Amino acid sequence: MVPSPTRVHEAEPRSTVQVRLEDGRVYDAPRATPLDTVLSIAYPEADRPAVAAIVGGELRELAWPIERDADVIPVFLSDSHGMQIYRRSLSFLLVVVAAELFPDARVCIEYSVPHGGYFCRVEGRKAFTARELARIKARMLDLVREDRPITRRRCSIEEAREVFIARGELAKVRLFEARRVDHLHLYSLDGTSDYFYGYMVPSTRFLQMFGLEVFADGFILRFPMRKDPQKLLPARKFKALRDVFDEYGRWLALLGVRNVVSLNEAIRTQRIEQIVLVAEALHEKRIAAIASEISARHVGGVQLVFIAGPSASGKTTFSKRLAIQLLADGLNPYPLAMDNYFHPRATLIERFGEDMDVDSLDALDVERFQEDLGQIIAGHPVTLPRFDFHTGTRQAGPTVHPSENQVILVEGIHGLNPRLIEASPVKECYRVFISALTQLNLDIHNRVSTTDTRLIRRIVRDSLSRGYTAAETLTLWENVRRGEKQNIFPYQEEADVMFNSALSYELAVLKPLVEPLLLQVQQPHLRVEAQRLLALLWWFDPYPSDNIPDNSILREFTGGSNLRDFTPVPHGLWGASSHEDRAHVPKGGS
Repeated sequence: MVPSPTRVHEAEPRSTVQVRLEDGRVYDAPRATPLDTVLSIAYPEADRPAVAAIVGGELRELAWPIERDADVIPVFLSDSHGMQIYRRSLSFLLVVVAAELFPDARVCIEYSVPHGGYFCRVEGRKAFTARELARIKARMLDLVREDRPITRRRCSIEEAREVFIARGELAKVRLFEARRVDHLHLYSLDGTSDYFYGYMVPSTRFLQMFGLEVFADGFILRFPMRKDPQKLLPARKFKALRDVFDEYGRWLALLGVRNVVSLNEAIRTQRIEQIVLVAEALHEKRIAAIASEISARHVGGVQLVFIAGPSASGKTTFSKRLAIQLLADGLNPYPLAMDNYFHPRATLIERFGEDMDVDSLDALDVERFQEDLGQIIAGHPVTLPRFDFHTGTRQAGPTVHPSENQVILVEGIHGLNPRLIEASPVKECYRVFISALTQLNLDIHNRVSTTDTRLIRRIVRDSLSRGYTAAETLTLWENVRRGEKQNIFPYQEEADVMFNSALSYELAVLKPLVEPLLLQVQQPHLRVEAQRLLALLWWFDPYPSDNIPDNSILREFTGGSNLRDFTPVPHGLWGASSHEDRAHVPKGGS
């Protein structure tokens, strides 16, 4: 048999690289072509530019040169990483322009606000007026139109130290020095260099959509949301949220922990033990004040308390600590788990199909819930439902016997939705919104996201108590966030009170628990997110979880809570129809 001719032959080195996109298209480009050049050709729509890309499972900024053939997944503003890059780059543009026009001013980016924005303060001078903000915005737009480059360069710690000492930003100097690294990367725009945690866009032309508005004693930098990155959402009030952030800012000042640098220094000098005790005392003091308010309103007829908040906000532990305070006030609290009012799974499939939204209020038997509430408030015994999540069916649960001084504690994501009791005979209620509203940032320009704090909490808890891997939790997180945006956050300002469950020291405690879990994530899309969280936690010194109080909200996620099996059902007041039923009283948890 004559052998077939081989296709192997000697060749010259190829001077081009191939970029393979996820939709199957392939582009050929000269070696070292920046990602931006290729992606701007592949996605020419001006209203949908790629702002980064995932290459070989790693997030890369657009200035990254392509040195070899690669599979490339573009990152758009509609992606979480894309919007993070946009917000970070826009913040840099703001800082540069504010320093140019008002050299005595130092912009401090403090926390996120609803519907797209950061609340910022000004140090070194009075707050910006509306006219001054208009000047800043006009200059920012000038730089956007001029397509000024945003460049990244590696520099030594000593060089970075000189830059920030000259600007009086000593917290950044201490942050870098404590990490004992020999270099870092600075971004430069229009002659100004700064450090920002994470990647940026390659030029100002990407930063088309933003706004500046006077607010309280500072201002808001407005930016679009992922759902519609081409427009700004209408501004909405957030007075209650602002009050909570102001309160937490006072707590951080009281603790002497304004940023990660001061937290790390407290850990190294053992002052952290005092910080933990005082932080926990501030939580308990706030919970006691909420209980006192409920007690005062109970005299006026309030017997129903709703507790709502996003995932990993600490609702379960908060509810139990609130119940203890209510008991101390002479009231008789009873936990009513909203999850037990799910429609049977077969009913949900019949109504909504296989792709049913279990986070929707329509997934609950609201009519049955309202009927049971009415009977309890009227003083009649009620047999509550108990939902079996394994079979997807609803069964008979405990029979409760109302008493005098009763207070029903309803925990669930829909607690702030007015539809929940609009057709109910119960009209008087008290609503609590709880979330982990982190305000401890890396420095004045680099925020620690409240969402990241909750995600890290949930990864640790899911691994410890539910057997989930970090990859599984990260996979679920997008849907969790979507449900929160639809069912919780639109109603947060309807709450009678907000409780901030964030603890100034918690990321130091969670760091050694979550890092091994994140390091196991291998899927390319998920690994990018895991690496981002690991990079954030790198700035924190670890602190052992053994040293935190047994009733801390943080124990809900790290384990070891002495409230885990606590159910506030006073003997002879509220009760189940039998000892066996009492064992099935729902304990909540989300």
